[in-house]
Formats: sequence, C-alpha cells, structure tokens
Amino acid sequence: MNDQLPGRHQPKSPFVVARALTALQQFLHVEAVSGVVLLVAAAAALLWANSPFAHSYHDVWNLPISLHLGGFVFVRSLHFWINDALMTIFFLVVGMEIRRELHEGALSRFDQAILPVLAAAGGVVVPALIYLSFNTVTGRSQGWAIPTATDIAFAVGVLALLGRSIPANVRVFLLALAIIDDIIAVLIIALFYSGGLNLYGFVATALGVLLALGFQRLGFSSAFAYVLPGFVVWAGFLMAGVHPTLAGVVLGLITPVRSAQPEIAAPVIRVETALHPWVAYAIMPLFALANAGVDLRSTEFARGAQFVTLGIGLALCAGKPIGVIGATWLAVRIGGCRLAPGVTWAAVGLIGLLAGIGFTMSIFIAMLAFTDEGLLDAAKFGVLLGSLISVTLGLGWGAEYAHRQRAHGDH
Repeated sequence: MNDQLPGRHQPKSPFVVARALTALQQFLHVEAVSGVVLLVAAAAALLWANSPFAHSYHDVWNLPISLHLGGFVFVRSLHFWINDALMTIFFLVVGMEIRRELHEGALSRFDQAILPVLAAAGGVVVPALIYLSFNTVTGRSQGWAIPTATDIAFAVGVLALLGRSIPANVRVFLLALAIIDDIIAVLIIALFYSGGLNLYGFVATALGVLLALGFQRLGFSSAFAYVLPGFVVWAGFLMAGVHPTLAGVVLGLITPVRSAQPEIAAPVIRVETALHPWVAYAIMPLFALANAGVDLRSTEFARGAQFVTLGIGLALCAGKPIGVIGATWLAVRIGGCRLAPGVTWAAVGLIGLLAGIGFTMSIFIAMLAFTDEGLLDAAKFGVLLGSLISVTLGLGWGAEYAHRQRAHGDH
C-alpha cells in the first residue's frame, strides 16, 4: 500500500481520474442492488423468527465459536462474530468511502460539502428530539441515537428503482448526506456507546495503527500484510471498551489515497472495490438475517416499550425528512448556500424521505443501546416499521417527481 508523503503532489492522470469515477459508479451500483438483497434477508429473518421453527432462529446465532491462538482460547457466540468481527469489514468500507469522498469526492470542497453536512445535522437532531419526547425515562432514553442514521444501501437502492430521470446531483446529495450520517453515527458510537475505557487497550490500538502506517512507509502493497495490524487495532478497541468495529473506520481513514504509480489506482480504491461486493452481498445480509428477526407474536410492550417503537418509527419517517428539509431550507435562506443544478425542492423532499430508511446502522446502534430483550425487540420493530414507511413514502413521492422530470424533459 505505497503512498506519497502528504507534502508531495503529483498530477492526476486521466486514467486515475477515470478509475475514480468508475469506482463511484460501481459503488452506487453495488449499493442499489444490495438494497434488494438486504430486503430479502430482513424478510427471511422475520419469517423465520415468526415460524414454527422460531426457537432455532435464536439457537443458531447463540452457537459458540472459538478462536485458538496457541494456548489462548477466545470463545464467543456466532452472533458476536457477525456483529463485532464481520461488521468491522463493513465499517472498513465505510471508512474508505469517507476517505475517498474527503479526498476527491462530494466532501472534498467546503462549498460542496457544507449543504449536505447541515442537512445531515438536521436529520440527526430532529429525530433524536422526537424520540426523546416519548422516552425521557431512564432505561429508554439511551436509544435516542437509533433513528439518526441512514442506510446507504436501501436509500440508494430505492433511488435506483425510480429510474434514470433522477438528476445526478440528487444522487450525489443523497450519497453525501448518507456518508455524513455514517460519520456522525460512528462518532456517536465512540462517544456514547462505549463501556468503561481501558488505557492499555488504547495503547494496543495505537501500536496497531503505527504498525499499519509503518507497513505503508515500507511499501507493503499486499492487503493481506495489513491483516495483522488490523487485528491488533480491533483487539485494542475491544480491550479498551470501545466497540471493536470502529477499528474498520480507523483503518479505512488511514488507507492511502494516492498511488506511487500513476497508472495504478490508489489503494483506497483498489481495496474498497475488492471488499465492497463481499460487504454488500454477504456481510450486510448476514447481519440483517441475524438481527432483524423480531418475534411479533411474543413481543410485549411492557415497561413503556411501545414508546420506544413509536419514538423510533415516527423519528425515522417524519423526523428525518423534517430535519433534512428544514436544515436545508434554513441553510439556503440564511446561510447563503445554494442548491446544486438539477436539485429542486421537490428533490430535497425526496432525499429527506429516503433519509428515513435507517435499517443497518439503526439496528446496530439499537443493539448497543439496549440490553433488555423487550426494549431491543421494540426498537428493532420501530426501525423496521419506520424504514418501511419511509420506503413507501419515498417511492410514492419519487414516482411523482420522476414523472415530472420526464415530462419536463419532453418539453
């Protein structure tokens, strides 16, 4: 993974620029198709958890899986290995996408990034306030961050279903907003959903990061060489009491964005391109299958659990669009920002509705927020319900918007 020093600049060859654009197009295509796979996995989980074989659903994910390293034995459930280990690769791809967008994408220029940043901030604050308005009591209030995230795969997938009449800048706005949502969600997990912090864990994490940077300096180009420092960073976070999947974000953010050879794509593009299909078509559906199975027959809304469902569902399908549209309107009206060409207020409304699809990251945060099974099931049900309503509203409004775009194009 060779890289040039930050102070050195090299002209971008047309080949490298074309590869970067191709990487973005491939990212959008994979996200769009994987949204359908995610939907199938979530539906399968619900059917399984509500079938006569429901007991096997929980038995499978609780199977113990052990890791042997010499005399050291580390035993955790299959559920742990999916949520805390495999999802690290998901966060690695998220970190690389953030790194690439900061370097040469929608977040690389302040004037381009400020509007989606403000829109995303509105889409975080308003849903959190709506949730807390229903759940101020201790035991439920810690779920405030659940409806703040946007699922990129589902959102981009719904947008792809609306056809090519959707302007490119609308897709860029939605992608930038969803990526910023991911950044905020990562920060929230690190700051609010970490246990008692262990200094020795942070020392191990720092050593892993330094080892990865050292490998880059030495010119190690094979991705397999970085498995060791990656494992050290992951184990360090686990020891420190910080959720270990954040190791993926850290490693993604330090992946080089320039290649020593102009004719070869940068490591951040090559590694992301190689991992993204595995994440989209295997890891995320497996996560959905392992976590979306809510037994609706036995769900009891005790101890105020109904307010958890109501707060999350309403925050996603109503709070997200209100926050995104409201913050965008204020930024344009007061802050001097301007909508990009082709992005109308009708398009901003569509983006706001699609931002209410929380699924993957929302369920992930719910599992960090609640240890009580009743509250966790209520939270998952709220995520599924709010996301389903957001998909329905987004498709309805999007179909009307796409029809107007085609009619306008005919004239």
